[in-house]
Amino acid sequence: MTSPKPKTIQTMKPATAAKKLGVPLSATPAEFQASVVSRDELNELQSTPPAWLADLRRNGPHTKQVIAAKLRVSIAGLARGGITGPLTTAEIDALKAENPVWLEREQSLHAEARKEALRLKQR
Repeated sequence: MTSPKPKTIQTMKPATAAKKLGVPLSATPAEFQASVVSRDELNELQSTPPAWLADLRRNGPHTKQVIAAKLRVSIAGLARGGITGPLTTAEIDALKAENPVWLEREQSLHAEARKEALRLKQR
């Protein structure tokens, strides 16, 4: 009979952990950027976020995925609109208030694409 192997701890690079948390790595504290994150630590950060993470999620800067979701456009639509870097919540709100032509166009394209994807899924 063989004895069971000890369970290894899954770890990830800080960039991967930041991506899973939905925040840019460059906006995280230095100690987070310099350390390896275990799966348990990531789960703890997600379930009870520390103040720095809660503040990043609330005020930004936000990743492209979060910006696209808040503006109701695709990531490609952001690129076509000239948005290439992270934005804060205030900048996103200002874009929404300004409602430029490209944003309206991309929102309608994104809505049509979602409707089509839903239609195809229901087939």
